[in-house]
Amino acid sequence: MRLKDKVVFITGASRGIGKEIALKVAREGAKVAIAAKTVAPHPKLPGTIHETCEAIQQMGGEAIPLEVDVRDERQIEAAVLKTVEVFGGIDILVNNASAIHLSGTLATPLKRFDLMHQINTRGTFACSQLCLPYLLKAKNPHILNISPPLNMEAKCFKEHLAYTMAKYGMSLCVLGMSAEFAEAGIGVNALWPRTVIATAALFAFLSDPVEIERLKNRCRHPAIMAEAAYEILIRDARSCTGNFFIDEDVLSTKGIKDFSPFAVSPGMPLQRDFFLD
Repeated sequence: MRLKDKVVFITGASRGIGKEIALKVAREGAKVAIAAKTVAPHPKLPGTIHETCEAIQQMGGEAIPLEVDVRDERQIEAAVLKTVEVFGGIDILVNNASAIHLSGTLATPLKRFDLMHQINTRGTFACSQLCLPYLLKAKNPHILNISPPLNMEAKCFKEHLAYTMAKYGMSLCVLGMSAEFAEAGIGVNALWPRTVIATAALFAFLSDPVEIERLKNRCRHPAIMAEAAYEILIRDARSCTGNFFIDEDVLSTKGIKDFSPFAVSPGMPLQRDFFLD
């Protein structure tokens, strides 16, 4: 249990990648703050903060559910203070909360543009800012953003400019904060999947049932991201910072060569993530 008694604050942990990371670090002994907006069942999306919390407690772990909309810094601050009150500090922050809207410039309502930038970029910055005073006191502190490597090629922007800008804002936080807090010993890194990950949020965005089924069969489970995140979070923060990790690469360094157990449909060709295609 390499994360025994570490306190991990995870945003967007009611479902998908965030939930899988929460379960993984809890299995490794961490105390987990489940910070997300969903407190009651959503009509289209499964999972709540209470369900994730209960799943951790049922396995014998420690977790607290925290209702947090990362667009509201007062809610973030209250959640951070509650985490410190209950668990005594914060050792790790995982900025996972994210909004997605894959459309071109003319098809992107400004309401969606604002939502993505408020959650992805601003939310990541705000959560980091409010957790940093406690991370600075922690032993081997980490910030891990679920965001892609920075690639300035036009192909990464032309099909979904607003979304790319918002996700790259999270990655720019890695670029800047890793340098800013290097002397303080805080590891700040990004993690992104090689292939598309099967998440309810992605499929909720799509409307064609045939396209959903086709894509789902070419995805991997969120568990691969959780395994990779864990491997990053147990590394020495002073020497592991400023990296834009890819899940496969992280796990390959541990000797894993067969990734088929993570596939939704083993044997089917996988859909490479568009940021890496």
